[in-house]
Amino acid sequence: MKTICILFFLLASIAGQTQTFEGTVRWTMSMEITDPAMKAQMAEAQKQLNDPETQAKMKEMEAKMNTPEMKKMMEQNPQMKAAMEAAMKSAKGGGAPGGMAGMMPSGMTMKIKGTNMSSIMEGGFGNGMEVIHATGQPATRVNRADKTYSKMPEGQGGHPAPEVKITKGTETAKLLGYNCQKYTAEVQERGKTITQIFWTTTEIKDMDMKGLAKQRMGQGGQALFYDKMDGVPLKMEFVSPEGTMIMEVTEIKRQKIDDGDFVVPADFKEVKMPGGR
Repeated sequence: MKTICILFFLLASIAGQTQTFEGTVRWTMSMEITDPAMKAQMAEAQKQLNDPETQAKMKEMEAKMNTPEMKKMMEQNPQMKAAMEAAMKSAKGGGAPGGMAGMMPSGMTMKIKGTNMSSIMEGGFGNGMEVIHATGQPATRVNRADKTYSKMPEGQGGHPAPEVKITKGTETAKLLGYNCQKYTAEVQERGKTITQIFWTTTEIKDMDMKGLAKQRMGQGGQALFYDKMDGVPLKMEFVSPEGTMIMEVTEIKRQKIDDGDFVVPADFKEVKMPGGR
């Protein structure tokens, strides 16, 4: 869940820059857990989810959710409905092929038009989750199936930015045909060292990512990008003692995008973000 929140802050911040790009950007995402204790916890959770008794209880709960009374109650409270459906989907996903790893997102597609952007998560717990960032408007999560939307929180509550060491490496790579430069960032978060590796290119002139330097993720206020790095990131690796998350652009396609993709429909109802105030 924390990983999905991190991704939301990433998606919500990319569109806030001065740029003229119009089209789509596709990312793949992967997560590898390396911490032995966390691996053991996930294995135990997987074992419990696969237990026949647990599966029977899940089916019983799903049946209760489909009763007329429960459906009526959930329709009157979209936030509760979203939370219950997410919890059920999470539990069912953990018992599906791929196990607990199947709960993690596998990719996302972003639509960008100037400083407007919409994004849709693919796979895992957040499959189909959409975030819209329109010029001058707060980032907004949209649930088109339920016809609801939620304004996402801004910033990280005034947490001071932690000290970070940026190193411009000598290594280069070619990604999607673009020449990329390697940067490494090391930052301390709650006593742990987080290493971030970025592969950026300065060859995409109509897309500006500098505004990412002002965005923070996690309780420690960890940055998503740094103003001492030049270019557009095409690959990002976040390495912590628990594991490694990798995000990589697989396609950049210039095409016409409908302005309506960045507008919340007028008949959608506003609800609070799960866990929001």
